[in-house]
Amino acid sequence: MKTYIFSILFCFLLVSCGQKENTKLAGPMFGTSYHIQYYSYQNTDFQNKIDSLFYIINKSMSTYQTNSDISKLNRNETNIIDKHFEKVFDTSKEIYKLTKGYFDPTIGNLVNAWDFGPEGNIVKLDSLKIDSLMLSVGLNKVYREDNRIIKENPNTFIDFNAIAKGYGVDVISEFLEQQNVENYIVEIGGEIRTKGINIEKNKPWKVGVEMPHFDGTQSIIRAISVRDESMATSGTYRKFKLDKNGNRFSHIIDTKTGYPSKTNLLSISVIGPDCMTADAYATAFKAMGIEKVKAFLEEHKELKVFLIFENDKNELETIGLNGFPEF
Repeated sequence: MKTYIFSILFCFLLVSCGQKENTKLAGPMFGTSYHIQYYSYQNTDFQNKIDSLFYIINKSMSTYQTNSDISKLNRNETNIIDKHFEKVFDTSKEIYKLTKGYFDPTIGNLVNAWDFGPEGNIVKLDSLKIDSLMLSVGLNKVYREDNRIIKENPNTFIDFNAIAKGYGVDVISEFLEQQNVENYIVEIGGEIRTKGINIEKNKPWKVGVEMPHFDGTQSIIRAISVRDESMATSGTYRKFKLDKNGNRFSHIIDTKTGYPSKTNLLSISVIGPDCMTADAYATAFKAMGIEKVKAFLEEHKELKVFLIFENDKNELETIGLNGFPEF
């Protein structure tokens, strides 16, 4: 018996002290791409399970899939939702209230009207049309009763694109933790969640904040260490349009006016405890503007924020708030 117990213990120690395998996965998802790196004692490939989770999230909340739950809800064909939708909806409600409506997923009709969404642009968009579309905006007019969504206005179009990528990052991260993965980085379209360290380098995970470039080129303005935290970034330097006079207008629609955001903020990076929350706040802060963001963060020390903006001389300036890492 003692020999048997010793053999089990010896095998356990061999596994525990063995070198962790480094696994990297990547591919297209949510209209962008994902990159996942994690360490496990066995070279366990979770690709099939991760693909399955992505499929479920898309089936629930992708406005680009005509048979998704959210697309059917927007067409008033059903009001039944799954647990993923419930969680994102409840978090959206909370952040909608905290930001006084600056984060509002019901702005979808205006996103489409300005040709930034899945439905295409509205021809001859004018102030009267915008005022008409704004009647369907307001998450305070939408409710959840168990697994059903109730819309006061049937024309309300819900769009979770400003929070769903972050939620997807969280779902994959939580799956990895359930598999006893203690060191990982999950990134979808620039939204990131980390745990532990990069074992190969024996250092915290390193992530970059991009310098705003309107010409599509890429460079890093700041590289920071992130451990057991999430970071999401929202900006206007990639997804924008030009009017006939050459003026840029943002893909982020001001929920108060129905028009593209006109603040001088170019990029907002938010570090928070989970990626869904960071993702939503990064969008809300873009519409709020610098001074309102500063005031908001006085009451929300759990959020670390890095702002890149144009000053009066059209020069780039940066601000780190609530202890956003220097490097």
